[in-house]
Amino acid sequence: MAARVLANLIVAGAGILIRAGTQAYRQAIINGTKAGVTAEGAKAATAAKQMTLQEAQMILGVDSKTPLEEVLKKYNHLFDVNEKQGSFYLQSKVYRARERIEAEQGQQQAQ
Repeated sequence: MAARVLANLIVAGAGILIRAGTQAYRQAIINGTKAGVTAEGAKAATAAKQMTLQEAQMILGVDSKTPLEEVLKKYNHLFDVNEKQGSFYLQSKVYRARERIEAEQGQQQAQ
């Protein structure tokens, strides 16, 4: 008898959670539409957050002809300095700059 009551409680609780989740999702869609957010706008905002190659080169102080070994030396130096000084924001910018430059050089080598 206790098992049946417990099973009913679990099923009822799951049903409530599912309904609440779907209602929250619908309300989020409505709020986004009222605010003028579209799927295309959300994609554009995400793409705008990605670092450009020029920005990455400026952060690390390199240019397009700098070999990868030199880029990694500059990255290690800047990363270590910002680790010691405690600037997580700058450290993450340096890390993203290195990622972007490595991705670009990987694409060039693939061609």
